[in-house]
Amino acid sequence: VLDIAVELLQKVAPSPIRRLQKKYVSHVSREACISPCSMMLALVYIERLRHRNPEYLQQISSSDLFLISMMVASKYLYDEGEEEEVFNDEWGAAGKVDVQTMNTLEINFLSAI
Repeated sequence: VLDIAVELLQKVAPSPIRRLQKKYVSHVSREACISPCSMMLALVYIERLRHRNPEYLQQISSSDLFLISMMVASKYLYDEGEEEEVFNDEWGAAGKVDVQTMNTLEINFLSAI
């Protein structure tokens, strides 16, 4: 599944800056405990963007697209606002980016989708 995700994301977000690598996907998946359902929903989001807003995909790196699509998918599926809430700073730590970057990525992703 990781190989498919890496290949798809590199194809839809072709920017050479922060190009997605399997090692990064594996690290984030492990640190953030990404479920298979979150992975699939994130890929649905990306496919939707590919058809409806390809300009956005030209502006974001494949690594950032992976990170933010997984976070948004996980929030949608599991953030009930009580015990299992998802915090942007935790996702930022998993993806090795600061919380301000995560907040900006989230706003831009939600606007694009």
